[in-house]
Amino acid sequence: MRRAIEVEGLGHRGQPIPVASLHRGILASGGIAGIDRKSGELTPDRNEQVRLVFENVRAVLTAAGATVDDVVKMTFFVTDRALRDAVNAEWTAMFPDPGSRPARHTLTQQLPPGMAVQCELLAVPGAAPRAEES
Repeated sequence: MRRAIEVEGLGHRGQPIPVASLHRGILASGGIAGIDRKSGELTPDRNEQVRLVFENVRAVLTAAGATVDDVVKMTFFVTDRALRDAVNAEWTAMFPDPGSRPARHTLTQQLPPGMAVQCELLAVPGAAPRAEES
């Protein structure tokens, strides 16, 4: 059975769409923005939006019973390729082992006003051995 994944402060601004969906062991997200979940606002600081995207990714994974070890692919949508350096900094912090990083694709995209970055993820909760198991 498919299960909608909701995270307080994330969503699609009143649309009937969950932030992610878990079905048969596969977690797929919609767009995860760099929104401050407490205020519901996008900061004009693009680097802070990138940081918040990664923070929000962790919140989505947690809500689905997954961890960063379960991520198999992330797709980033940026309004400016110059954001790639900020994404890379957060990426290497989240996935420090170069031998154990998920696939990734970064695309330049027009996003809603004020939004500089957004990502989607694909994960398989429980498929990867946890750090304490390896």
